[in-house]
Amino acid sequence: MLTPNDAHPEKTIVTQLRAYLAQTDLPEDGRLPPERELSAALGVSRTELRKALDVLESEGQLWRHVGKGTFVGSRPLDTFADIAALARRSNPAEVMRARLVIEPEIARAAAFTATPAAISEMRLCLARSRQADTWRQYEGWDTRLHRTIAEATQNSLLVGLFDTLNAVRRAVTWGRLRTAPLRPLPSHHSFTEHEMIVDAIEHRDMAGAATAMRTHLQTVERKLLEKQMRAANEG
Repeated sequence: MLTPNDAHPEKTIVTQLRAYLAQTDLPEDGRLPPERELSAALGVSRTELRKALDVLESEGQLWRHVGKGTFVGSRPLDTFADIAALARRSNPAEVMRARLVIEPEIARAAAFTATPAAISEMRLCLARSRQADTWRQYEGWDTRLHRTIAEATQNSLLVGLFDTLNAVRRAVTWGRLRTAPLRPLPSHHSFTEHEMIVDAIEHRDMAGAATAMRTHLQTVERKLLEKQMRAANEG
């Protein structure tokens, strides 16, 4: 008489593989042993093992890199193809919501660790953004300011998260939302808001830096949504 496991051998192998991964001390990079070793350790054929690996990969438990092996966890976001795929699924409003989650905390961390050199770089970005002759120039200095704040955290993972988010931001239909005039007016909201962020960072005001960044991004989000509504009405 067949047992449930006998009737579904693939499920049994997947269960074995899950147990193996839970109990085995893998290398720091999470790489699994070669298929030959892993199939021997589980007592299954390499074909059966590959089917079980496919199941866990489809669940997001594993990822594979041709020529390097199979790794535990989600595939890292490290290629332009990944960025492009994210951008295709995203939009400016979604990017803004992600920025509101991440960037205030980056500003908070920067207020704790920023060096005098980092503060000087932020001040340069503020000055040059006010002098910009075009939106493109302004946006270049705006991006440089936000990245300088991320770098001021002295945390490579936070900088990586910022760079990924910024790459997606640049890839979505952002520029199309810009309208006249050709350059930011002296009264442009970001000038004062950026000053408040940098002032808080310089004064080691962690809560103030986070609040100032959140206020700034909320204003950007509101302006963005207003432009989208106007464009929809005009269309």
